[in-house]
Amino acid sequence: MSLLVVGSVAIDTLETPRGRAPDVLGGAATYFAVAASFFGPVQLVAVVGEDFPRAELDWFARRGIDLAGVEVRPGRSLRWTGRYHEDMNVRDTLSFEANVFEHFAPELPASYRTTPFVFLANIAPALQARVLDQVRGPRLVGADTMNLWIETTRADLDALLRRVPLLMINDEEARLLSGERNMVRAARRILAMGPASVMIKRGEYGVLYFSGESVFAVPAYPLEEVFDPTGAGDAFAGGVMGYLASSGDLSPAGMRRAIVYGSVLASFTVEAFSLERLRSLTREDIDRRYRQFISLTAFDVP
Repeated sequence: MSLLVVGSVAIDTLETPRGRAPDVLGGAATYFAVAASFFGPVQLVAVVGEDFPRAELDWFARRGIDLAGVEVRPGRSLRWTGRYHEDMNVRDTLSFEANVFEHFAPELPASYRTTPFVFLANIAPALQARVLDQVRGPRLVGADTMNLWIETTRADLDALLRRVPLLMINDEEARLLSGERNMVRAARRILAMGPASVMIKRGEYGVLYFSGESVFAVPAYPLEEVFDPTGAGDAFAGGVMGYLASSGDLSPAGMRRAIVYGSVLASFTVEAFSLERLRSLTREDIDRRYRQFISLTAFDVP
């Protein structure tokens, strides 16, 4: 089944303790779409400037990413420059230029409006709601958000959460949104706001999934070295939603498999700057690491 994602496509300049990567591919919807494309077709809604490399759009298209919803406007693309500390859970934004993204008002092509799986990547809640107003009868809607929207557009976000069955956020965002430090209490508070389930991304500590009374915990895949954590959470979301769209299995077991696939995609993403590792990645690589993930977490129960 098809999968729709709406969000940012950007040009990043990245600095980590492992080096520097200027003017590379970035944006939440970019990481999501490329990760999801390993499982099936993806429809992308975004805006870029005239400076966005044509070669990158061609690469998207070769990956089965439908670009009918990508608008190229006069001006410069969204640009972000970030520097990570030795502890790569900490980063500084050195510059942020919204450029053409400042006036992004997502308008879905007619063919996208009945897409069964929809993901609202990290954009203002009012824009996410605008997308929901345009889709008809989706099987599953997932969404991401960030501290900025929690702090500055809380009323819009609260209204959105009543319309979104699946929320994916990181642990810092979960604390801010819920007012709780403990992740279990935070998840319960968030579920009471409207979502049927919540996935809390915890970086190197893995993922927690809460749905009703069900709890599922997955560790992060152990890596000797992390080059660049940018986009790992978005790649995780792409892996989760991509698997769900390809399988159509929204059962508890299907959700758990999706979370492991999402964790696999995130683990590959951080192995190189930007999306470089995903350029050479194959579905066979993904399935092999998925099996390693199962071995990593398997144990005997008396």
